[in-house]
Amino acid sequence: MKKSLQAQLASEKPSKTPRIRSTTVLCVRRDGKVVMAADGQVTLGEGVIKHNARKIRRLYQDKILAGFAGSTADAFSLFSRFEAKLEQYHGNLGRAAVELAKDWRTDKILRNLEALLIVADPGQTFLISGAGDVIEPDEGIAAIGSGGSYALSAARALMNNTELPARTIAEEAMKIAGQICIFTNDRITYEELAGVAQPVAIGQDGALR
Repeated sequence: MKKSLQAQLASEKPSKTPRIRSTTVLCVRRDGKVVMAADGQVTLGEGVIKHNARKIRRLYQDKILAGFAGSTADAFSLFSRFEAKLEQYHGNLGRAAVELAKDWRTDKILRNLEALLIVADPGQTFLISGAGDVIEPDEGIAAIGSGGSYALSAARALMNNTELPARTIAEEAMKIAGQICIFTNDRITYEELAGVAQPVAIGQDGALR
């Protein structure tokens, strides 16, 4: 179940997977804290039209973080649907993520939305795609967007070789991503959660264990 987003998406047909080339969103978990970071750049075609967009939202009484890469309008539609799932399942992040992925893959309108999501509570982190994927990443680190691979690599190196807290790891990794990815700027938004939630296992068939 725990496999990289790139490996999971590679098994899908290209037409089912959006090509997200803008932004960087990173989520880092360490020592009971989870930090989500996102840059503020918005591009239209080959031009930058906004520098300080907020791509992270707090959901379900501020207990859950959600970040997106892709179309802003599509992401807001998905956030609204995801928040409804959280209310329906009383804040159960795993169940809400699975149900959103099912709707996203099968609904005639939702299936055309182009975005990738990272969602997290104090206990778990998931990546959600329109191909129906709900992936819990290894090592407590997840990243999406065109600068995601740079941020992910930097965060993993810092996680494995230092004792830095989650916030500092996120800050340094986002700096590196911003230096390399032309679609990522240095106007970074950070959101943090602390505490421990009870994780809920998800099987390969999407069923909760």
